[in-house]
Amino acid sequence: MSAPPIHADNSAQAEYWNSVAGPKWTEHQEHQDQVLRPVLDRVIAAADPKPGERVIDVGCGCGATTIEIAARVSPGGEVLGLDISEPMLARARERAADLPARFVLADATVYDFGLERADLAASRFGIMFFADPARSFANLRKGLKPGGRLAFACWREARQNPFFILPLREAGKHTPPLPEMDPEAPGPFAFADPARVKRILSQAGFADIAVKPHDLELDIAVGRGLDAAVKAAMTIGPTSRMLEGQSEAVRAAVEADIRKALAAHARGDKVPLGAAIWVVTAANPG
Repeated sequence: MSAPPIHADNSAQAEYWNSVAGPKWTEHQEHQDQVLRPVLDRVIAAADPKPGERVIDVGCGCGATTIEIAARVSPGGEVLGLDISEPMLARARERAADLPARFVLADATVYDFGLERADLAASRFGIMFFADPARSFANLRKGLKPGGRLAFACWREARQNPFFILPLREAGKHTPPLPEMDPEAPGPFAFADPARVKRILSQAGFADIAVKPHDLELDIAVGRGLDAAVKAAMTIGPTSRMLEGQSEAVRAAVEADIRKALAAHARGDKVPLGAAIWVVTAANPG
């Protein structure tokens, strides 16, 4: 199979999501989907997919959003899941084998959507990693019908998200900090500024743009107790990157501090942490 077209500036993200992040997320797909279920529920509510509609799932990953939407557009509809991570797409194909869904290894920045236009484009955290987001959304808009809808979730500021910051702060007591990043660089918080989100979508040609805050609690333990919460905190996300190459002694110290911090938030077998997201909607005017 020939390599899919990738925008040159997205090549580093493609490498990362195929070699490091993709396999890790695939391994922990079930846990992560349960943790992020409240986010998916809000994306689905905003997107409002209907029977018979054609839908694009941008950055579909292991297929959670695709699967949920595919069930709602049946009968007669179809979902196209796009992602740059082959390991994650392989899992998505397995999970959605009996649903009206197809998956393509592709970069939404340059993917040719052809003449068949979709009614809706949606994403659960799959849109913050574009090097040139205005160009990416402009291309995505080409895949929508006139009047087609856009709905996605993205993270608000890091400081508003204990879900990220609490384990990261504990790890930082024992490891060097992650490199400083441009707040607009591709990454989890690239769309934290609502004014930037509106500007990008406007530049891409979208109209009726709305950026609404949602405050959530995400159970990092998914009801499986403190041990599961600690493992999740150390395995996925920026904390895991801080631990790469660290000694067993450092990892043990980080684990102990994360355990203590998470224990303060435990409610029985659940460990809910605050999470702040934007749910963004817009329309293709034509």
